[in-house]
Amino acid sequence: MNTALWIVQGILALMFLMAGIMKSTQSKEKLLPKTPWVKDFSLNTVRLVGMAELLAALGLVLPMLLDIFPILTSLSAIGLSLIMIFAMVYHFSKKEMKEIGFNLVILIMALFVMYGRM
Repeated sequence: MNTALWIVQGILALMFLMAGIMKSTQSKEKLLPKTPWVKDFSLNTVRLVGMAELLAALGLVLPMLLDIFPILTSLSAIGLSLIMIFAMVYHFSKKEMKEIGFNLVILIMALFVMYGRM
């Protein structure tokens, strides 16, 4: 079980590290082709989401790896779960069902980490 948790944590951390860096550093114009939802939000909101994803990515791995406040790993997984729930609500309002499926998979992975690391 521990190995499966580390694998899922690693996958989520890499995904959200890349996404967080992208949303935190690129302009809305550059983000639009990959993430069309940014047109509906201010740049500050996009940056906030990016920073939350970046911090959560670090929180998924570092506390367990360094054995410093390992509960932060579960809290990071909860934070990512909330981001995915908000994303699913947004995509549902836009009738973007394909995106909801992707968000649901990430949500399940984050909940697995949260539950496994509690």
